[in-house]
Amino acid sequence: MTDASGSARPNGEAPARHTPGTPCWASLMVHGPAATQEFYGALFGWEFQPGPQQLGPCLRALLGGREVAGIGHLPPDLHLPVAWTPHFASDDVDLTAESVRLRGGTIGVGPLDAADAGRLAIGSDPSGAVFGIRQAPAHHGTAVSDVPGTPVWNELVTFESENIAKFYATVFGYEEEPDVSVDHDHVTLRLDGRPVAAVHGRGRALAHDRGAHWTTYFRVADTDDALEQVRRLGGHVAGAARDTPRGRVAAVTDPEGARFSLLGPR
Repeated sequence: MTDASGSARPNGEAPARHTPGTPCWASLMVHGPAATQEFYGALFGWEFQPGPQQLGPCLRALLGGREVAGIGHLPPDLHLPVAWTPHFASDDVDLTAESVRLRGGTIGVGPLDAADAGRLAIGSDPSGAVFGIRQAPAHHGTAVSDVPGTPVWNELVTFESENIAKFYATVFGYEEEPDVSVDHDHVTLRLDGRPVAAVHGRGRALAHDRGAHWTTYFRVADTDDALEQVRRLGGHVAGAARDTPRGRVAAVTDPEGARFSLLGPR
């Protein structure tokens, strides 16, 4: 797991423009935006301001005055999963969306223009995992990286890694680095030699109630302290924290059930 947006500047500011294929934004659609603001504001120190209303009622989350994520409002009668969605940068959303379709994926929203958020589309890969595509002439996506409260990594959990990793490699130009053994099915996706995301095949262990899905990891200063805060704020800890070569990781859900992971120092 590394910074998914490329090398951060010394002050934590992300590059002004994201290389096509890099995760450049994270969004969350919820039924209760007020409660969601309270949860993430307390957990990550986010503040909020209105976002482009072409997407419906939505907010931009800010950290130190710089944008880190987006939160949209699901209508009460729209029963969709509440989940974090990674967005990948593109120089031509229409061309990338067509590539998604040609390779067995689907495009459910767009491509469409969204004011200074640029042009975007929401699609899913052949396994059903949802992701976004973003072409941003003005709003460049996440404006700060690799500091507590920012998204730092995205990992796709799916049935098997080989074919799905090939789908993303073909659409976004990734290089694949497989780590496949009898008990491990994992592919790191690289761009210009640096890791930007990963695909993890779970086989029969894949939860049927969720299916294939992307997980967004957020940087925290201390994983165990953040877990206690998640509990106090009404979230749920999905599993014990564990040390990995990249840091101390734990899976959690917010009060509406959106899953994400915390990544802090070991």
